[in-house]
Amino acid sequence: MPRILLAEDDDSLRGFLTRALERAGYEVTACADGEEAQAVLEQNWDLLLTDIVMPGVDGIELARQAAARHPGLRIMFITGFAAVALAAGDQGPPGSKVLSKPIHLREIVSEVERMVAA
Repeated sequence: MPRILLAEDDDSLRGFLTRALERAGYEVTACADGEEAQAVLEQNWDLLLTDIVMPGVDGIELARQAAARHPGLRIMFITGFAAVALAAGDQGPPGSKVLSKPIHLREIVSEVERMVAA
């Protein structure tokens, strides 16, 4: 079962994403922020799904740390800020994908399926 590390500071969105991805057959570890996700980065993950704008450690820094520990890790950013989304495309690890909120859960699950299968 593919393993996803999810970092999202919005409680309700984190819950929705976790349930949707688990229903799609993924094992999800959901973290409330980047610092909580840092604590489990040493584990093996198939995908990091992270919000960009979070208190403390933001998603871009989290992704850099994850990519350094796990070369080839698939990384997907989600954000509600268009300017941040543009910057993430330049600042994120190579091959990372950026999705802008609002986004339908089906679309996220489809994108995750594509990235994990790649």
